[in-house]
Amino acid sequence: MIYDVHCYRCRYGTVRDQLKLYEEQGRAAHIRHLGKAVVFGYGETGQVDSYTHIVTYEDMADRDKRRAALLADPEWQAYMKASTAAAYIVSRENYILNAAPFVTR
Repeated sequence: MIYDVHCYRCRYGTVRDQLKLYEEQGRAAHIRHLGKAVVFGYGETGQVDSYTHIVTYEDMADRDKRRAALLADPEWQAYMKASTAAAYIVSRENYILNAAPFVTR
């Protein structure tokens, strides 16, 4: 199993606006293709204008297949266009973690 970790920084004071935009326009497509995130939260200390979500996949092939379906979804494309236009996000970091051998599902 792998964890796909996405960390976003938003302009000052806009993280909740970005999360609302995602909830209203992107969440349904995201769940439809990737499933529910195991973590989806925003910073309360440290990087307070940030949020992170983590999705699990069987392996990189599973990730590639499911993300390709998401990116091809017109609903997701419309959300991405709206998110880009809103310009709340100023940076994004993405990385993959491998589950330790003792992690159970």
